[in-house]
Amino acid sequence: MRAGKFFTTRIALLILALLATLTPAATAQSLYKYAPATQWGYTFAGPATSATLVKTSPVLPRSANLEKRSDIQVNYTNFPEWAKNELQLAVDVWSASFESKVTITIDATWSNSQSVAVLGSARPGGYFAGFSGAPDSSLWYPSALANALAGKDLDVRNSEMIINVNSRAAWNRRGDSAPTTREYDLRSVFIHEMGHGLGFLSNNVYDSILGFGSIEQPTPFDAFAQTEDGRRLADLPSPSIELGRALRAPLVWSGAKAIAANKGTKPLLFSPIEYEDGSSVSHLDEKAYSNSGLDAVMTPNLDAGEVFAGPGPLLLAMMEDMRTKPPAGVAVELPTVVRNAQAVVADGAAIVKWDPPANLRTAQVTAYTVRNVRTGAERSGTTSPVVMGGLKNGTSHTFTITASNSLGTSPLVTTNAVVPEPAWKATIIDPNVEPAQIATTTFNKKPTIVYSNGVNGVLKMAIWNGLAWRKTTIDGAGGTNRTRNEITSPISLCISGTGTKQQLHMFYADGTDKDLRHATYDGTKVTVEIVDGNGPSVNNYEDKVRVRTASDVSVSNACLATPTGLQVFYRDESQGILLGAYKLTGSNKWVYELVDGDRKTDGRTTGDVAFHLAAGYDGKKSYVLYDSVLVINQKKEVTSGAIRLATRTTIDPTKWVFQTLEESSESLAMTGYDVALSVTPDRAFALWLGTSAIPKPTQLRSATLGSGAINVQTFDTAIYGTPNRWLRTNGKSALFNCEDRLCSIDFATKKISLISRNSALNGISGRWITVGGKLSVVAHIDGNLSLARP
Repeated sequence: MRAGKFFTTRIALLILALLATLTPAATAQSLYKYAPATQWGYTFAGPATSATLVKTSPVLPRSANLEKRSDIQVNYTNFPEWAKNELQLAVDVWSASFESKVTITIDATWSNSQSVAVLGSARPGGYFAGFSGAPDSSLWYPSALANALAGKDLDVRNSEMIINVNSRAAWNRRGDSAPTTREYDLRSVFIHEMGHGLGFLSNNVYDSILGFGSIEQPTPFDAFAQTEDGRRLADLPSPSIELGRALRAPLVWSGAKAIAANKGTKPLLFSPIEYEDGSSVSHLDEKAYSNSGLDAVMTPNLDAGEVFAGPGPLLLAMMEDMRTKPPAGVAVELPTVVRNAQAVVADGAAIVKWDPPANLRTAQVTAYTVRNVRTGAERSGTTSPVVMGGLKNGTSHTFTITASNSLGTSPLVTTNAVVPEPAWKATIIDPNVEPAQIATTTFNKKPTIVYSNGVNGVLKMAIWNGLAWRKTTIDGAGGTNRTRNEITSPISLCISGTGTKQQLHMFYADGTDKDLRHATYDGTKVTVEIVDGNGPSVNNYEDKVRVRTASDVSVSNACLATPTGLQVFYRDESQGILLGAYKLTGSNKWVYELVDGDRKTDGRTTGDVAFHLAAGYDGKKSYVLYDSVLVINQKKEVTSGAIRLATRTTIDPTKWVFQTLEESSESLAMTGYDVALSVTPDRAFALWLGTSAIPKPTQLRSATLGSGAINVQTFDTAIYGTPNRWLRTNGKSALFNCEDRLCSIDFATKKISLISRNSALNGISGRWITVGGKLSVVAHIDGNLSLARP
């Protein structure tokens, strides 16, 4: 991709649960939750002052010399140049103050405000809960803070912060940081509003007519905000009169770092008896801090002539507090029973997991205790799951779970019985490479593996010569037509030619330019070319003339080699459509096509298609299997989807025949998450995931493909944990992730086997391969590229 990011209106919403199953950093446990940000934090115009008040250290910091702890980018709308300069000064200060490895993007708009009293307003891009790295899984973290904690971008399509500035305000436009007593300093407003966007913001709503307060998605700010008697705002009943009263009563901050910065006293928040929308709770108290130097930056009002050169130590301490787990609040009742208790099979162990009690917010659970009914052994923890180790394989075990707080312990809940079993034995092929993507084939009668090194991003190939694995670097390390960008995408392999004239074709994408790349290996040398993504502009889905595009084409790909030529199919992430390219036998020219996602005629769909993709050829017919997202809700959860199949017997782009294998229904909340396909001359077999309750998949689903009606079969894998992506099938069995480990299932017997003993943060990619006449699995096991056998 060469022309930046292109996101059309038809796919402008992020599909979090689905994207989480395809991005390298996603796992079954990281199908995190999303909620839109609807509350804004304001800066109000204060009165004129008698003199310019510069609140800073003795020497104004030179922003160009500040050491950056984060990268902050701004998308400007209608901003004059002088105002851009002011915002950049604030950006430089916050870049040196807020630590994150993930780029923070701000959408900033310069426009007329409905109220001349409002200088600026800001909100996060959204809120996230339950992601890996969250200090408290029950809280909703604002985009920028959530990304910083997760170490990855949880919402790649949307900005982390929205800021609006009132163009009608009496701004100091000279850029000298010296407003008159009737002018307002724009940089100070930006410093304040960026504080709101980064997380200094309550998610409360107050009904001034009925007096009700509500906090449906409590943030870390709401958890650190306490009433004078120690109750957390996040724990009060919602909606309720009780919460409404608390929003108009004295509130303090309970974070240890802020208390230390405030000389040992809990900082006082702004919560006047008359609730003020956009000001109440989400600021420091005006009276207590208006004369406290830089610490006044987060008071509700900015006076004319008032200047802030930085965030201030108290604000920074409060931001640091929100990176930690908030202290427990006041328990007002015993915990009720934990919900959805389950024990999962492991090697010499059991994984015991559960959902918190229904009264989690008011009960303030401090610990969970898991007890082995058979042995009496106990383990305690503060979150689910707990691994109960030291168990004998082949012996049945059940467990009880209780929740405790300062008032006592909940009634116990007993799990299902599980029988631990040994995982497969693994031998290392390539150590410490964290192989994120793996593909296998047999090339010139030799077992062949192509994989991406998750440590340095290099694409490698390993070929078994009968004695050892011979390894070669394919791409990602530079060279002729090669890239130095990390290879991050799925890998697809196909073989053309026969006998000693076979050619191995490898398709993959890099994580920077987002181009689809093609490497060819003839047994001696490797040549590399770019198939698509490096066009001069985006080839719009409405354009009937298909050419090379500038879209992001890095998400998914699948290839076929037929007598007519080489074919590859891939998702256009910028437009949500399925593209294809083919090269006729004997030709060096790629011809481009649009396969699906563009219209509702001719059996096609306007769904957001091909997040996951597989292809096969039976000697006569080409098969392309992919998922399609049809509906998403306000929380950006996929609520309706379909599994699609496209087939054709020629290479003609007009000859596709489309079929929907399955679509969401009353009994099937969502279908998709991943797909796999096995095609032989005798049989075509499709595999995918489905769920009865979003957002996580709960079952494997499959169908034999033919001319008759589709008969979908389901396979329950619950005893081995939540099923997830990395689906692979050979028609008789399948590989899938089970509680972030790798499992296999035999379709005839429905027997499930545990392949990997330990889980992996990013899930475990695995592929079937036959070595020495024995069917094995190549997988990412304990950080290594390994060969596993029963």
